[in-house]
Amino acid sequence: MYDLAIVWDWIAFSVRWLHVVTAMAWIGASFFFIALDLGLKKAPDMPNGVSGEEWQVHGGGFYHIQKYLVAPQNMPEHLIWHKWQSYITWVSGAALLMIVYWVSGELFLLDPTKADLSLFQGILISGGSLTIGWLAYDYMCKSKLGNHSTALMLLLFVILVIMAWGYNQIFTGRAALLHLGAFTATIMTGNVFFQIMPNQRIVVADLKAGRTPDAKYGKIAKLRSTHNNYLTLPVVFLMLSNHYPLAFGTEYAWLIAALIFLTGVTIRHYFNTMHATGTGPHWTWAVTVILMIVIAWLSSVRTNDSYEDAMARDLTPVEQHFASAKGFDAAYNTVIGNCSMCHAREPAWDGIRWAPKGIYLETPSDVARHADRIYLQAGITHAMPPPNAIQMDQGAREVLIAWVKNAR
Repeated sequence: MYDLAIVWDWIAFSVRWLHVVTAMAWIGASFFFIALDLGLKKAPDMPNGVSGEEWQVHGGGFYHIQKYLVAPQNMPEHLIWHKWQSYITWVSGAALLMIVYWVSGELFLLDPTKADLSLFQGILISGGSLTIGWLAYDYMCKSKLGNHSTALMLLLFVILVIMAWGYNQIFTGRAALLHLGAFTATIMTGNVFFQIMPNQRIVVADLKAGRTPDAKYGKIAKLRSTHNNYLTLPVVFLMLSNHYPLAFGTEYAWLIAALIFLTGVTIRHYFNTMHATGTGPHWTWAVTVILMIVIAWLSSVRTNDSYEDAMARDLTPVEQHFASAKGFDAAYNTVIGNCSMCHAREPAWDGIRWAPKGIYLETPSDVARHADRIYLQAGITHAMPPPNAIQMDQGAREVLIAWVKNAR
């Protein structure tokens, strides 16, 4: 039955829920430890090997935290490893990428107006680029560049800008920014899985064997952790971008993403400095505001295809399948009468400048392309159109349901 679409949508929702929750846990732990590390204070009575300590109050109690620069003299009996937040965030994100952008690739991944790719080719580029990105980044960190953190970060920024531009040349705007986020998040989780955790295991093994751990392993882990700290905020923006066409619905989406990475640097620089010294450089907020103003301006530049160009475009095989199904003409007229005033390249509804979520429902190819979304949003549920906009009767919804079921 076609209502398997409901089950599939709930699976996607559940995986997204898991992804968001674990991302919150990972980001929270990352920010906490960076702030803790920068805020450590010296004290005259600290144990041997302790580089700093901090007192904190939370939940009605006081916490006394001490950091060993390399490791304590003896292995503690109870040791908490902070790794699963990162691993599950990446695994759930990869699963969500497959569910949304691979299984429904004709709709969400591929843009036939940009590149003539098969779904298989798109999936290869999608998965392959994430793997190649991590390998290239890891190689740079292990090279002589690893001794020059500023140069390394600048080169990483250049690579991210190139990837943003490249993704935007072949994928839909939503998929381009989402993949840039996945590209960056893969680097971050790779740092945890391939570098930070193995180096910490070496230190623990040395402690258990009675050897003195080498300080270089902690330095390597600290470098990768610092990179993750500066990349976190842009990744969160890119995760959320698919809900906002102002971010992805322009050919300048790649430039918007590049500027967002700069705001991540300015914001984290302020807080990292504040945690270390007690006050942050206020100029970073001025720079951040200027960057966001430029981003807002770029988002307002209309670059999408005109209605005439969309009408002239040939239908893809999937679109042709839905457009030739019994009941399409009636469904098309229903969508035009209830949805297209907002979901248009030039919205007619007052106060709406961009089609919600960048979804156009004007031409036959538009409606056929979004058959699944129409079925779920305006057919079996009453999510669309908004009840304070248009009162769509149940008969009209049944027309949409019948059309999509006939197509299946």
